Amino acid sequence: MSQPAGPSIKDFEAALAELESIVKKLEEGDLALEPSLALYERGVQLSRFCHARLEDAERRIEILNERGELKDAPASLTADDTGRGEGRG
Repeated sequence: MSQPAGPSIKDFEAALAELESIVKKLEEGDLALEPSLALYERGVQLSRFCHARLEDAERRIEILNERGELKDAPASLTADDTGRGEGRG
């Protein structure tokens, strides 16, 4: 599933730093169309890589929680939950 275009992606932190740099360059708006498209394409690759690593980390945490029998954080610690977290699922 690795994508051959562009330089290889080392790790999450390097990918995130490169992605932030790309976003900054694109926001400046000083590039011609083709270089902008190339940066955008690289940004999509980096974004997908980061998303996949975050999903992997989430799965690992869920497994660790199950093995360690850890419980969900109390509702008071989650800013977007109201009440006791009912209605989820």
